[in-house]
Amino acid sequence: MFTDERRCNTWDEIRQRDLRVFGKILTPALLKEAAKAAGVKLGNNALNQVNLVWLGIIAALHTAKNFADILVLTFKLLRDADLWEPDRPAPKRKRGTSKHNPHARQRAAVSEEAFVQARQRMPMDFWLWLILLLAKQFQSQHPEAVHWKGFRLLALDGTEIALPHWQSLAAAFGTSRNGRRRRRPQARLVMLAFPQCRLPWRYERTPRSCHEQTIAMRLLEHLEPRDLVLMDRGFWSFGLFWQIQRRQAFFGIRLRRGVRLKTRKLLGRDDRLVTWEMPKGSRKHCAWKSLPDLPKSATLRVIRYRMPGFRPSAVVTNVLDPTVISREEWVRMATADESGAVLDAGLYHRRGEIETLFCELKARQGMQRYLRSRTAEGIAFEVAGHVVLYLLTRWLMFEAAAEHGIPPLRISFTQALREINDIRHALLLATPQRVRRVLLPRLLWRIAQHQVPLRPARHYPRPADRYRKGKYRQRAKLVTKQT
Repeated sequence: MFTDERRCNTWDEIRQRDLRVFGKILTPALLKEAAKAAGVKLGNNALNQVNLVWLGIIAALHTAKNFADILVLTFKLLRDADLWEPDRPAPKRKRGTSKHNPHARQRAAVSEEAFVQARQRMPMDFWLWLILLLAKQFQSQHPEAVHWKGFRLLALDGTEIALPHWQSLAAAFGTSRNGRRRRRPQARLVMLAFPQCRLPWRYERTPRSCHEQTIAMRLLEHLEPRDLVLMDRGFWSFGLFWQIQRRQAFFGIRLRRGVRLKTRKLLGRDDRLVTWEMPKGSRKHCAWKSLPDLPKSATLRVIRYRMPGFRPSAVVTNVLDPTVISREEWVRMATADESGAVLDAGLYHRRGEIETLFCELKARQGMQRYLRSRTAEGIAFEVAGHVVLYLLTRWLMFEAAAEHGIPPLRISFTQALREINDIRHALLLATPQRVRRVLLPRLLWRIAQHQVPLRPARHYPRPADRYRKGKYRQRAKLVTKQT
């Protein structure tokens, strides 16, 4: 690939125009810090790592366009507005340069094949460090959004991403096993996120054959003291519990059926301390068998509860002192008191925020429907671009909520993403002064206007459940007619 200073400067200037909506967050200094942490040297060509991050974010924002169209979309808008002339005649060729340089006259031209080759050389560590540094910056500016009663609150969960029907992706990630339709390639995504603001912190994308608990062990190695991780019972594992505890962190998880627990002490109604002995023979076949100082038993706290219309359940945690987190704080459902004030849901029920995060990322933002690549490296690039775009959008939503006195989770993510898309052209063509003084405050105000109705304790059945109920009703009517 040719190194052309004129073309590189052109792309740098265009990139800064196109990302004005996130300019205060995604700064050049942050990108350089991420490159330094990942051991990546930023190149002097048009498709260096910084510009590839820009293209990854814009590709996630414009899901209906292919990469070739995305590469020149910004140039078209500026040229139509008479604000840029990308194909000006090149200056006189310097002595010693090649007359066959294809970049001499077209500073804005780049082929999709050149983009694909540059993307393959981009290390995944650069994306991961960028997300980590963005999350770190968010924590430093908004510590109240990630902490709860002295704990840093985290949620852990996994999901599967449906991929395009290509044999190369099926070989790299594996395919689905259920259903009567054609098996579709799927990748597994496990994430740690901040549930109080739905902000991603760490994630890992792997083939479908990799177990969620194995991925979770790698993610939990980065926990800090006083972290509190909320997990679903699919992550129930003696080794996983010990890994969290040895990091001086805490967890909350639903009780798994069939686990034998020995009561040690009653702490109150439906609240007790128990002992769970390490399952016999499990250490030989589990990924946590190499953990150091693995104990033979663990002391846990079990909190039982039952909500109207639901089966009895229980929360298991290693926060043993009820004065630190009471039973009511663990399992309370969102409701309204006598004065009409809304009481937030209990601590464990906030774990559901990461499931909403996956829904917004995959369905509302369109990550699952509009992946384009045919290789594992290309899928990794696109998924990273979607995660960064989601993080930046959530950050803007949090700032809009803080500025207008609204809870951050009461703002519609779908409408916020539409507002960013609608104002992008105005931000692209406006002067820096107008962007800073008028358009960005206007964008935050518009985002804050789209509030989700507050409906505490409301239950939404899954679409599959509604389908089955409707199907069973049709069968019952048919049987009734026949009889």
